[in-house]
Amino acid sequence: MELDVQIEGLLFYKTEPMAKIALAKLFSVDETAIHTALETLQERLKQGATRLVETDTEVQLVLSSDLSELIESVRKDEMRRDIGKAGAETLALVLYRGPISRAEIDTIRGVNSAFILRTLLVRGLVEKQPNPHDARTFVYTPTPALFNHLGITQREDLAGFEDTMNALDTFVAAQKNDIEEATSHT
Repeated sequence: MELDVQIEGLLFYKTEPMAKIALAKLFSVDETAIHTALETLQERLKQGATRLVETDTEVQLVLSSDLSELIESVRKDEMRRDIGKAGAETLALVLYRGPISRAEIDTIRGVNSAFILRTLLVRGLVEKQPNPHDARTFVYTPTPALFNHLGITQREDLAGFEDTMNALDTFVAAQKNDIEEATSHT
């Protein structure tokens, strides 16, 4: 499979910016090969629904601005809907454990949470910030608007905060132990 197609697939899966240098390392190619593949991808995407946004150091797939009216209509419809069980689970993790990375959320929930996080971001319930411990990733935190909606001023005001945090810590520690045991047997 061509490098530009592989990069497109990875960016689609990640749903967030990726460093060009990380792409070169991941695909075991030099930066010139990445540059050429990105040019090819950029040209190929001009006719589709997605575009490649490129800075000096990062790239990301985004929707074409030609679709903005359609997307705005769908977004408004989504805002009227309930966030559902998956949204509530993810929102609770951000509220109680935030700042929290998508990888941590995925590990705790056991499923990919990218779509749910996007929905919560669009609704203004969570915000995405650079991870202070890993510049290549992001963390999610609750927004002041969410606190206001819940009628609290800080997360410690959440009902059962201490018990929930203890239960989450116990669950995460048990998962970590299970993973360590599984890898020690291989």
